[in-house]
Amino acid sequence: MSDTDDPREAPRKRSSGLRLLPWLVSALCFAFLSTRIDAAARAEGSRALPYLVSVFARVEWGQWLALMAPYSLFYFLVESTVIWRVINWFHTPIRLVDILPVRASTYILSILNEQVGKGAMALYLHRREGVPGWQVGSSMLFLMLCEFFYLLSWALVGYALAGDSVPPEFALLPWIAAVALPALAVFGYAVRSDRFADVQLLHSFRLAGPSHYLLVILLRSPAMIAAAFVYAGAAHLFNLPASAGQMLALLPLIFFGAATPGPLRSVAVLMWAVFVFPDRPAEATAFGLVMHNFFIFFNATIGVVFLRRVNRELFGQGPRSGPRREPKANEVQ
Repeated sequence: MSDTDDPREAPRKRSSGLRLLPWLVSALCFAFLSTRIDAAARAEGSRALPYLVSVFARVEWGQWLALMAPYSLFYFLVESTVIWRVINWFHTPIRLVDILPVRASTYILSILNEQVGKGAMALYLHRREGVPGWQVGSSMLFLMLCEFFYLLSWALVGYALAGDSVPPEFALLPWIAAVALPALAVFGYAVRSDRFADVQLLHSFRLAGPSHYLLVILLRSPAMIAAAFVYAGAAHLFNLPASAGQMLALLPLIFFGAATPGPLRSVAVLMWAVFVFPDRPAEATAFGLVMHNFFIFFNATIGVVFLRRVNRELFGQGPRSGPRREPKANEVQ
C-alpha cells in the first residue's frame, strides 16, 4: 500500500479542511467587501484604500472609546453573571469572582472561535471544581441554546418596534419563533425520559425548567438594551444613520454572524455592509471591523491579566477538595 492509500490520511485531510474553512469564508467576505468599497471610491473619484482611510480619519475616536470601553466591561460582567448562575443551578456552588478570571481568559481563545472559549471554560471548571467534564459541557450547550432564544426574542422585540425600517426578510422572525418554541418544548420533555438518564451531555437540559431558560434571557437582556444605544451612538460617529430601535432589531442577527468562526468577525462585518448599510459600504465595513473586534480584544486584554492565575488552576494540582452540591430538578436559587 502506498503512502497516499494510508487510511489515516483521510481524517487528517478532512480536519485540515475544516480548520481552513473559516479562513476561506473570511477571505471571500473581505474580497466581496473590497469590490463594494472600490466601487464606492470610484464614484467619489478616489481609490479604495485612501477612501477607506478617510472614513477612519473622520471618526471622533475619543467619543467612540467612551462608548465602547464601558459597554465591553458591562457585557463581560453580564455574561459572567449568567455563567455563574448556570454553574450554581446545575453543578456546584461557586463565587462570581471565581468565574470572572476564566471568562475573561477565554476571550483570548474566542478571538478566532467562540465555541473553543466555551470548551476551555468547561475544562477549567472540571479541573478546578471537580465537575464531570461532560456535565459542564452540557451547561455550555445549554447556554448556546439559551443564546439562540435570547437573540430571537430581542429580534422579535426590535422588529415590532422598527419593522418598517429593517430589511423585509425580518418578517420571517415570527414564523421562526412559531417553530422554535414548540421544538424547545418537545426537546425539554424528551430529555427528561428514562432513555436519556445516563447521557451526561444532557445533564443540564434534564435539570432545566422553563424558568431557567427565561431567567437566562432576562439576565442577558440588559446587555442587549445597552448594545442598542451604544451601537446607535457609535454608528453616528461613522456617519451611519441608525436609531436604537433599529439596532434592537438588527443586532441579534448581526450577533449571530459574529458567532460564526473566522478571523476578524468577517461574516458580521459583511452583514453590516450588505444588509444594513448597503449604500455606504466603506463606512459600514469600518464600523463593523472596529465594533466587533475592539469588543473581543478589549476583553481578551482583561483575560491576559488573569491568565497566569487561570493557568495555575487549570494545570495545577487538580480539583479542590470538598463535597459538591447535587442540584435538584427545576431548582432555582
